[in-house]
Amino acid sequence: MEISKLATISTLAISIAGLSACNNMMPVKDTQMKAPTHSQPMAKMNVVQIAQSNSDFSLLVEALQAADLAGALSDTSASYTILAPTNAAFAKALQENGMTKAELFANKPLLTKILTYHVLKGNTSVYQKHVRPGNYTMLSTDTLVITPQGKLKDENGRITNILKTDIAASNGVIHVIDRVLMPK
Repeated sequence: MEISKLATISTLAISIAGLSACNNMMPVKDTQMKAPTHSQPMAKMNVVQIAQSNSDFSLLVEALQAADLAGALSDTSASYTILAPTNAAFAKALQENGMTKAELFANKPLLTKILTYHVLKGNTSVYQKHVRPGNYTMLSTDTLVITPQGKLKDENGRITNILKTDIAASNGVIHVIDRVLMPK
């Protein structure tokens, strides 16, 4: 699936669109993430391969596959900024919304919209040092806010913490978050 088609789908939840450069560093909660089990160095893996190599992202990987987005996000001719929710974040989102994983994954338009809300719009890799507070357009075309405190605020006013930043991939960068972002 080419990127232009991906943008027109109901959209995916992992990027912060249009983040502009600044001198301020975004505060981040430092946590330990499991090391990838894949033998290839992370910078040589694409964003999907990195997610696949870490068991903390197994639900994210399943969701990308269910929405038919894994192939597009594996494209190494593009560059992505991904906000990657952990398995615990997915479990919390399912509980908050009274849905099972099967129900969410079966609703492809909703799943795609949620997932594309986690991808920054634009062909760019945005690292922590370039992030400024403000409103950003995601691949889903919905708006995400980065607060002055360096937290993410989705369209429903829910606050999300960034757990780990700047996981470099061959086609972008991943920032780990503790909540699934929800567009309206």
